[in-house]
Amino acid sequence: MTDHPFHLRDKRILVTGASSGIGRAIAIECARAGATVIASARDVQRLADTMAAMGEGEHISMCADLADAGQMAALVARAGAIDGVVHAAGIQGLTPMRMMRQSFLDQVIGTNFMAPAMLTQKLLAAKSLRNGASIVFLSSIAAHTGTVGVGAYSSSKGAIEGLMRVLALETAPRAMRVNALAPGLIDTPLVNGDRAFLEEKGKAYPLGLGQPEDVAYAAIYLLCDASRKVSGISLHLDGGIPWT
Repeated sequence: MTDHPFHLRDKRILVTGASSGIGRAIAIECARAGATVIASARDVQRLADTMAAMGEGEHISMCADLADAGQMAALVARAGAIDGVVHAAGIQGLTPMRMMRQSFLDQVIGTNFMAPAMLTQKLLAAKSLRNGASIVFLSSIAAHTGTVGVGAYSSSKGAIEGLMRVLALETAPRAMRVNALAPGLIDTPLVNGDRAFLEEKGKAYPLGLGQPEDVAYAAIYLLCDASRKVSGISLHLDGGIPWT
């Protein structure tokens, strides 16, 4: 029987931010889809929990702070040759522009844009990404819509989408693909401390709030061979929410 293309068997996938939320779900679901996963995050215990949930396989965990150039270089060396990377590490942040401090902006841009940009650069420079590899960035519908108080976050995601489109062209000669996932509000530990907030915001989503697994399944599509002609896009997972 011919294999269906919606699987990740024989692929090695690096997932950052794998200790919680969307990153954790992506690591677990990639493992379930047959991939060997290199799971990276800063929290040792939560990363160990993710590894346990991934089950059997030659999976690798590595605790790394991507704000540290040395730790990033060590992660690239440990990962070895890979067939895909999902940049799921990120932070949010809420502050109106008139109250924004440069230190806050630096932190958000550094985590959400600079870290995935430079990790990708190092992976490409080290030739760690095999021909035909898939690079997936985590963006947000905040990159496309205006929401009061999230200027830094929206800017970081808009920047990552701009980078994604350039990389899609630069890596095409090696049959590599570069895409972004742009979820709406997802029920993760970053936001689920305020259930009243989630329930109120959830009313605006015709298909309801997203779950981490929803993003994970979309990531698997962009990583697998079924999407081998898909590159340079931002795939919106917004639950049908009207933008205007």
